[in-house]
Amino acid sequence: MMDPSHEQAKRPVSAALAGPYGHPFHPILVTVPIGAWAGSLVFDIASHLVHDPEFLVRGAMWLIALGVLGALAAAMVGFLDLFAIPPGTRAFRVGLVHMTLNLLVTAAYAANFLWRHADHGPGAAVGGGMLALNAVSFAALGVSGYLGGKLAYRYGVRVVDEATQAEGFVPTHRPPGITG
Repeated sequence: MMDPSHEQAKRPVSAALAGPYGHPFHPILVTVPIGAWAGSLVFDIASHLVHDPEFLVRGAMWLIALGVLGALAAAMVGFLDLFAIPPGTRAFRVGLVHMTLNLLVTAAYAANFLWRHADHGPGAAVGGGMLALNAVSFAALGVSGYLGGKLAYRYGVRVVDEATQAEGFVPTHRPPGITG
């Protein structure tokens, strides 16, 4: 029998907004900022390796902006997932740290975008400070992602119960040659 508070953390506050039971929207939406910010870091590094880096510098700046917008969308449904976790639990504390890191990372990337938009001269590789901020922000995102994985895979937040999961492991047909 599952603890009622654990069951509460599996159910959405609003299925229409946060995703139905067992299929939350937050993990789907986080792929946008993760991918955009990973691409921006690759572009920043590559801007130091090519003769004409302007397209990479500009691309990195817009990938950072795309990531910030995607992070804001992911945060909205992430808040709903956090509200499903009972306060005072270990899972709730991990969720608060995960949320705080994500908000700090998003703010760092927003600042990085504004810095680039206001300060970058044409034709040069991205500045060392901007590259460092990108790398540190991405590393912090990795730590936060680890915590998000802990919420889902260790604590089962917004993951269906094991009885429901077992449906996926019932054979749909008998293998050839097996009778009875």
